[in-house]
Amino acid sequence: MEERRPPGCTVLFRGGIFRRWNRHRRTASTPPTIVPDTNPQPPRGSTRPKRTAGLPPAPVAKSTSVPAKRPADPVDNPPPAPVPHSNAALVRATSGNVMIYGNLGNLSGYCRSSTPHAPNRNVLDVLPKTAKELRMDSATKKQPKSNGSMANEDAKKKSNTLEEAAEEPRGELCRALSRRLGPEELKAMGSEECRKGRLAEALALYERAIVMDPNKASYRCSKAVALAGLGRLLDAVAECREAIRINPSYYKAHHRLGTLYLRLGEADRAIHHYKQSRREAGAEDISQAQAIKTDIAMCYEARKMKDWIAVLKESQSAAFKGADYSPQVFALQAEALLKLQRHDEADTVLNSAPPKFDLEASTQLFGTTRTAYVRIIRAQVDMASGRFEEAVAAAQRAADLDPGNREIYTVVRRTKAVASARSKGNDLFKACKFVEACKAYEEGLNQESHNAVLLCNQAACRSKLGQYEKAIEDCNGALAMRPSYSKARLRRADCNAKLERWEASIRDYQVLVREIPGNEEVSKALAEAEAQLKKKQNEEAKDTSRP
Repeated sequence: MEERRPPGCTVLFRGGIFRRWNRHRRTASTPPTIVPDTNPQPPRGSTRPKRTAGLPPAPVAKSTSVPAKRPADPVDNPPPAPVPHSNAALVRATSGNVMIYGNLGNLSGYCRSSTPHAPNRNVLDVLPKTAKELRMDSATKKQPKSNGSMANEDAKKKSNTLEEAAEEPRGELCRALSRRLGPEELKAMGSEECRKGRLAEALALYERAIVMDPNKASYRCSKAVALAGLGRLLDAVAECREAIRINPSYYKAHHRLGTLYLRLGEADRAIHHYKQSRREAGAEDISQAQAIKTDIAMCYEARKMKDWIAVLKESQSAAFKGADYSPQVFALQAEALLKLQRHDEADTVLNSAPPKFDLEASTQLFGTTRTAYVRIIRAQVDMASGRFEEAVAAAQRAADLDPGNREIYTVVRRTKAVASARSKGNDLFKACKFVEACKAYEEGLNQESHNAVLLCNQAACRSKLGQYEKAIEDCNGALAMRPSYSKARLRRADCNAKLERWEASIRDYQVLVREIPGNEEVSKALAEAEAQLKKKQNEEAKDTSRP
């Protein structure tokens, strides 16, 4: 008669013992896992375990292998198989109780964290640990840390400290945007940032206030202050205009718009808005605008008379009195310096002038005639400094703005001719056709007789042809207009050395050592010139000592 075995109990087959459990470890998304007993108990005898009556027999699996014999454990309360705590695929669960990951929504108490980027928590982090897991944790904590692990922990602590330090000073803008503040509070915070000199942060706060209440003129006016401080005067003008459109009787906006116009050289407009601002503008504001208006008018009068010294003087006076952002004032200065053959100074004036305004915005504010004048002066300064491609582009933009202006047309034609002659001469020089290259440069000089770059290039051709005296003359002309033109000075020093004029050569080399320190070629040439001069002086001394 076949013996009945209840399910869920230990099965003894050919001396081997297998244990099957009714309680399984499950994961949130995988089927139940059967974990064999890998920690058998020592044998306690050869008696069979007791069976529970009334249960159907369990199927007996046949096996070809013979496992090692061991007695069975009591089945009253079998210990569970240990599963490592770090295994995220296995989840402990009591029968009938299911707990899912907190990020799915029902473990909000455990998933909330004070940090903005807290890691997702696992269910294993929430359930209590077993006794074996607690023993493993305590053993891990007692192990001494290696130098590598201590270094890693120090690096993590340092990184966390730096992150916390970077998170703390977020500024008023982040605090304002993280809270629901009203536009008035944002404006007050922007004014505080502006007083502290943090104009970019103040601008962001003003813009936020405008988004919340776009029909408040004071917000626009405050934004204009921040924009003006950042050098964006045309944008500041637009904001003041919008503030006046919203509230025509907002006197502070009129006063600030008048100040902006004054800095841009628009004296008439400045006076108009000063008068509209009532008590906001004083008598000194209007008198200052009148003085700048007079200086600019005298500049144009002197320009008609070709009195370039007077143009330079009056334009400098206008900039000093407050028109420090006026493109036409700086253009008048640069033109006067060009006509006075002071090309380096003209280039410095335009480079130190306020940032270039957008062409469209500049045309809307100043008109096509004034904008075209500024562009054509820029083209002439670029050509004098050897930036021929930029000069042609600027001249063409000026012609597009004011196509009927004959003066601009003449400059455009001359600029293109000089650029073409220079390009042609360079190609011939590279082909070692020095005579033809010299003629090409001469054609360009017929259009622009005082162009330092063309003179220097012509000096290079004449030096190759052995015409050192003429080459020195060309270098002298280039340096007269651009004293900082190092290439012309180096060429003159070399030509003087070829003519054995060591004193003149040494003077140029000494200047070059100061201008371009660390240049080995210049240092070597200077040493050679000094050695030759000393040799010449020794020979002269010997000649004078002879009877």
